[in-house]
Amino acid sequence: MDTLILLGSFAIFMLIGMPVAFALGLAALVGAWWIDLPLDGVMIQIASGVNKFSLLAIPCFVLAGAIMAEGGMARRLVAFAGVLVGFVQGGLSLVNILASTFFGAISGSSVADTASIGSVLIPEMEKNGYPRSFATAVTVSGSVQAILIPPSHNAVIYSMAAGGTVSVAALFLAGVLPGLLLGLSLCTYCLYVARKRNFPKGRVIPMREALHICADALWGLMTMFIILGGILSGVFTATESASIAVLWAFFVTMFIYRDYKWSDLPKLVHRTVKTVCIVMILIGFAASFGYMMTLMQIPLKITAAMTAVSDNPLVILLMVNVMLLMLGTLMDMAPLILILTPILLPVMKTIGVDPVHFGMIMMVNLGIGLITPPVGAVLFVGSAVAKLKIEQVVRAMWPFFCILLIVLMLVTFVPGISLWLPRAMNL
Repeated sequence: MDTLILLGSFAIFMLIGMPVAFALGLAALVGAWWIDLPLDGVMIQIASGVNKFSLLAIPCFVLAGAIMAEGGMARRLVAFAGVLVGFVQGGLSLVNILASTFFGAISGSSVADTASIGSVLIPEMEKNGYPRSFATAVTVSGSVQAILIPPSHNAVIYSMAAGGTVSVAALFLAGVLPGLLLGLSLCTYCLYVARKRNFPKGRVIPMREALHICADALWGLMTMFIILGGILSGVFTATESASIAVLWAFFVTMFIYRDYKWSDLPKLVHRTVKTVCIVMILIGFAASFGYMMTLMQIPLKITAAMTAVSDNPLVILLMVNVMLLMLGTLMDMAPLILILTPILLPVMKTIGVDPVHFGMIMMVNLGIGLITPPVGAVLFVGSAVAKLKIEQVVRAMWPFFCILLIVLMLVTFVPGISLWLPRAMNL
């Protein structure tokens, strides 16, 4: 009955249109009232949920990504990717995916990736003979890399939802190979489509111009090396790297590129603060909800129910994947990580799945949810940038969904893809 009261009240609050964060908080209060727990205990959990040093990484990475996104970095990364792969047949689609790889390693946000890269490349691809729907599908699916490749905001949230027992640095490294695997898979498909539909080749950029483009993009690309290099060398922690990234992004944007006006900076900071406030409220309320689930032993009940169906790890992983894919189409990524991690992580530990590996499984699953209707935030952004109906984009997305599902199966059933780098670095 306790479980029904907690989860039922949450479902009711969601059905009446209440924001997820407030639905979590109120459901926790209802659950506390039901089991006669002092409501002060819920308030304490809300406060302690956001009182974690590792969470400082989120506002810093969001701010660094926003500065670089609006400071001309996307345009320079597109030009740099064009130097590397733009000259082959169908090169602009490869440029799109490679630019998403680079930009994702700076912004850590699929939404920012789609908006920035899409606004530059979707019109350019259409001008060069690519269908607008195909260009949008490439942009949207390529942006999923930003969730996996460090610095991923969602990796920090997963670490926190796991009770701080999973290293953020290990999660950052674990996302490198799955992210690159996704990008390579998308590039392979785009090359196939380019030959089949006879898409045009891009121009070969002269050496002097190419060197200028590379030098111009190098300042922004240094952000990736500063973040990962600093963490791996032990100079600073994953959280401290976020503040270093902000300083570097500010320096490059305002003093090197100088494409952004000083007068616009307060507005950018204001937008960042609004975004961070929403995330922190969600984290605090989710902490109280997770506390109530623990008191009611819901994770233990879920574990027992799943292992009762089958004790085969492969079957349980398939069940979890199906559940994550379905829920990912209905809710945003951060709330699902905060709600489901305390429930599913004990199940994964029971069947011997490494918590870092499960983090990558969850990221890929929920990343697919971001580009899947009816609540695919990145899909809606891509459609808005391309000025297309959702239905048109979804029709063009089907082959890309298949590729993403293949990558998901590889990440799920080949743990080494996620765990090789963290283990090689003793993380």
